[in-house]
Parts: sequence; structure tokens; C-alpha cells
Amino acid sequence: MGIDDKIIYDATEDDFEQGVINRSSEIPVLVDFWAEWCPPCRALTPVLEKITNQLKGEVLLAKVEVDDNMHLAGRYGLRGFPTVILFISGQEQARFSGFKPEAEVTDFLSDNRAIK
Repeated sequence: MGIDDKIIYDATEDDFEQGVINRSSEIPVLVDFWAEWCPPCRALTPVLEKITNQLKGEVLLAKVEVDDNMHLAGRYGLRGFPTVILFISGQEQARFSGFKPEAEVTDFLSDNRAIK
């Protein structure tokens, strides 16, 4: 099963263009920029995974570990973690930083037309 077959997957600097930018032309992609040492990151990831699984392919979740992918963090001007960026049609649509409960993440997706 390759990156193109998964709804939740790890993305790196090497496959970000294919796994996020290109895929977001077909389906919205949430990118979770996280770090192992970050407690809010560890709290948010299960929320994002639960929502992504419940949506059954309406939205994808790409997880980027920032310590291993610092160029991506710099490219998107990330100042804190976790930061979640929504990509639609190859472009950044919206972002938020910090922990958000499930209802707020769902509202974020709905408000930004990632889900109906």
C-alpha cells in the first residue's frame, strides 16, 4: 500500500509535493506538523486521526514530523506546534495552531469547504 492509497500517512520533504500538493488537487489534505516532544501535538493527533477516519476519504491526513523535516516548517513559516494546514487544489486554504477539540476541528473543515 503506497502513499496514494492511504487516507492517513506520513509525509516528508521528499514526498510532500506528491503526497500533499498534488493529492490536494483531488481531495482536501490536512497536514499535521507535529513533534514528538510536544504534548499538545500528541493530544491533537488522535483527534485528527479520528475525524479523518470518520470522514472515510472526504479528507486526507498527512503527518509531518518537524524535527525531521525542518525545511517544510521553514517553507510554511511555522512558529509553533502543532500547526495544521489545510490544502485544497494545491494551495494553502487555512491553518490553525495548538490543540483543538474534535468539534472545533470539524468546524474548521466545514468553514473552509473541505467537507459538506
